[in-house]
Amino acid sequence: MSRASQRKGAAGERELAAILRGRGYDIERGGSLSYGEVPDLVGLPGVHIEVKRVERLNVPEAMDQATRDADRFGGFPALFHRRSRSPWLVTMRLADWLELYQAFEDKERAVP
Repeated sequence: MSRASQRKGAAGERELAAILRGRGYDIERGGSLSYGEVPDLVGLPGVHIEVKRVERLNVPEAMDQATRDADRFGGFPALFHRRSRSPWLVTMRLADWLELYQAFEDKERAVP
């Protein structure tokens, strides 16, 4: 991976971390040069965050990485990604998204 790619990836992690912190989440960066030793970002309980800041993303390959890392670190694998001058997107497996949404609905129903 080139230095420019590493810088862009690190900038993407910092950018996403700032957005999530702005929403009240206690997000910490794992370090862009950790090469899989620690997650890209931590602080969303139950979610493994994989960050990709690239122009051409191979989504299946990136989700495979997120899934492998989620098996190691815990949480549902979630791929946060964006291209230049584009909004952030989140890709998840449907089964994982349904489980998260069901938990949300169950919580909403429990509130009197």
